[in-house]
Amino acid sequence: MNRETIYGWGTARRFNSFADWFTGLVGGRVQKLSINAGFTCPNRDGTLGYGGCTYCNNEAFIPGYCTPDKSVSEQIEQGIAFHRLRYRRAKHYIAYFQAYTNTYAGIERLTALYNEALNHPLVAGIVIGTRPDCISGELLDWLALMARDYFVMIEYGIESVNNDVLRRINRGHDFATAVQALEETSLRGLYAGAHLIFGLPGESRRAIADSAEVISSLPLASLKIRQLQLVKGTAMAREYEQNPGAFDLYSLDDYLDLVISFTERLSPGIMIDRISGEAPPRMLADPRDWHMRSNEIFGLFEKRLEERNTWQGRLCKKR
Repeated sequence: MNRETIYGWGTARRFNSFADWFTGLVGGRVQKLSINAGFTCPNRDGTLGYGGCTYCNNEAFIPGYCTPDKSVSEQIEQGIAFHRLRYRRAKHYIAYFQAYTNTYAGIERLTALYNEALNHPLVAGIVIGTRPDCISGELLDWLALMARDYFVMIEYGIESVNNDVLRRINRGHDFATAVQALEETSLRGLYAGAHLIFGLPGESRRAIADSAEVISSLPLASLKIRQLQLVKGTAMAREYEQNPGAFDLYSLDDYLDLVISFTERLSPGIMIDRISGEAPPRMLADPRDWHMRSNEIFGLFEKRLEERNTWQGRLCKKR
């Protein structure tokens, strides 16, 4: 019996692909349209602290057409025009509320913004990036209603399961908060995704690989992983300048090995959406020279899984 029969993926891939599942769900290629709705974060505006997470500079991953002076509708239109030049096969679009904490406002403002996106005739749903300490039962209830007619997913920044690491990066919440948010989201039947960063200071490679067991116990639909990138203008880039010995900056080979070790231990029921981040080279204060496009790194990941004859969940304790 092969892994596809066991896990029911229905493809020859050696991991559970979010992209494949999503394409099948909506019946064609889907393109996400990033939205900057002008939010901030509680650890930026003084509610929890100032300065934000030490690794964070949203300018490193937000497209140029996403500026909060434009309405949601304007950003969607410009995003569609931009992506039609690059991805002509896209048949459906998802509005991705990406910049900072996209549930950090009152319910009236949030529902108005989400409704504006969902009312666009080419938008099939929304993905909302947020923090696990910035979600409410009232909003989850409203999103569950919207999910009857649209695709709705909430992506939570978990970053690490280690509370000491979360404190060190000024995250402003602990891992238990993430668990509670995911459980509340699951209770309402909503899709939940999570973000993890590999390479944060204070977290060993062994601890990262072993954290797959904890992640596997969570009610997650999908997972995004990215390597730590030192971005100009962040507290972490300054910390690296002062104490580079505190960082374990992986080579590309080491990073791929770590992702595979994690993937082998990850529940096969959790879809993998991304395994690396991509920031413009002009914004990086990073000494490594393996900055590649995310799809190229994904290709190397798949090739290495094949070479090692391994797959997602091979060593997973939770089946």
